[in-house]
Amino acid sequence: MRKKITVVGAGNVGATCAQELARRDYADVVLVDIIPNYPQGKALDVNQAAAVLGYEPAMVGSNGYEETADSDVVVITAGKPRTPGMSRDDLVSTNEAIVSAVTKEAVKHSPGAIVVVVSNPLDAMCHVAKATSRFKKHRVVGMAGILDTARFSTFIAHELDVSVKDVTAVVLGGHGDQMVPVVSATNVGGIPLPELLPRGRISKLVERTKFGGGELVSLLGTSAWYAPGAAAAQMVDSICLDEKRILPCTAYLEGEYGISGLYMGVPVKLGTGGVEEIVKLKLTADEKKMLRASAAAVREVVGVLKKK
Repeated sequence: MRKKITVVGAGNVGATCAQELARRDYADVVLVDIIPNYPQGKALDVNQAAAVLGYEPAMVGSNGYEETADSDVVVITAGKPRTPGMSRDDLVSTNEAIVSAVTKEAVKHSPGAIVVVVSNPLDAMCHVAKATSRFKKHRVVGMAGILDTARFSTFIAHELDVSVKDVTAVVLGGHGDQMVPVVSATNVGGIPLPELLPRGRISKLVERTKFGGGELVSLLGTSAWYAPGAAAAQMVDSICLDEKRILPCTAYLEGEYGISGLYMGVPVKLGTGGVEEIVKLKLTADEKKMLRASAAAVREVVGVLKKK
């Protein structure tokens, strides 16, 4: 029996995620948006591409939630995107109301779903989705670390002129400028990154990663969508197919890494149960310090939410 996936928000990120999932050909996809005819048009376009690319046309566009009933996974991308000069944190008040409203509708029709949050500011919106859905912590997870890690990996591959397939990296912490690229856990073909690049060049890659989202906003005039959409689809794959991938995701911590009561980016085992395990990664003293600073920054944003 095919899985059923709902993607809320037919903008750039949501539509890209939905397209990636449709091309996987293991699930029926419902794309939801409030704009009349918009998700229906995007679904029709993706379905017509199926004849060219060789997958079954199984996407539906909707302006309501009835067609989303009994989804296995709900991906929430709805919300205002970033614009030049705007930080993710500037979005908190506007997107809190949006994420709360769509979460309420989505879980009403799919009470057994796993919720994947993509809307920014990501860490704070995970708190909103958890509070609104009243789901247990393992059923609400955020997409951030996969994207941030992909950016770090790409920059490393370009710097060394090697295949990105041979880069193994991880980025933890909040999905903002205080994120923590973990250099001590990064290697290229099994060779630790510090053996391949001097400290100064690594620091530049780390800084570029931290501000990677802002770099794209300055170039595009809005937030990125190809890599975020693909990252969210990878999470859905691991959940729906019970792959149990170890992926950097935003999970609710209760003492792990010395942090409690907060959604933060950490390595998790992702399967049909959602976050099935939080994996403990050995960090250096400096990395632990940076992770604490990142947690403090996230907690500050979460503190302004009406619903926590």
